[in-house]
Amino acid sequence: MRGDTERTATARTSERGAATRVALLDAARETFVTSGFAEAGVTEVVARAGASVGSLYHHFSGKADLYLTLFEEFQHRQTQRTKQAVQNARAAGDNDPMPLFLAGARAYLEGCLAERDLAALFLRGDAPPGFEVIMRDRLRQWARRTAALFEHEDTLVIVVTGALAAVVQEVTLSEDPEEARRTAEDALRIIARTTS
Repeated sequence: MRGDTERTATARTSERGAATRVALLDAARETFVTSGFAEAGVTEVVARAGASVGSLYHHFSGKADLYLTLFEEFQHRQTQRTKQAVQNARAAGDNDPMPLFLAGARAYLEGCLAERDLAALFLRGDAPPGFEVIMRDRLRQWARRTAALFEHEDTLVIVVTGALAAVVQEVTLSEDPEEARRTAEDALRIIARTTS
């Protein structure tokens, strides 16, 4: 009987911990988006989350860790979106590299539009020290994944990933969501035309 009580207490503690972690990340997102990373304070994040400073440091090593966790979780969602779009295109019978690339690119841009506040946060340059290295590494990883679609076409991979990176920035930082959507669609059409 005592073992059941201990397991129940542990489960409740684990659930509370997970809820606190989510609240801290949500609060960090709001704080970073409104104040910027440099101006944001741990006390502001904690107050928004309704948590304690101790709980923040239990889950994260500090403000930079919150930022990087938000980035990694966003990138994970983006990766899932693009993989699903490419899988759907393949399931529909498309096996040519460019349509597959465009399906993934469209999904990535849609994710940027769906989470514009967060995507823009990562592109503004107001980030923890060393973040630009992480972004460059992520772009290289993206190019390697794209290269898997286009065998022996290294120059094409550089061109399409570079073009898409510029489009991501333009779409994400645009003030007008509808204009951003049109820009994304126009850019994808241009990429498709110039590479066919």
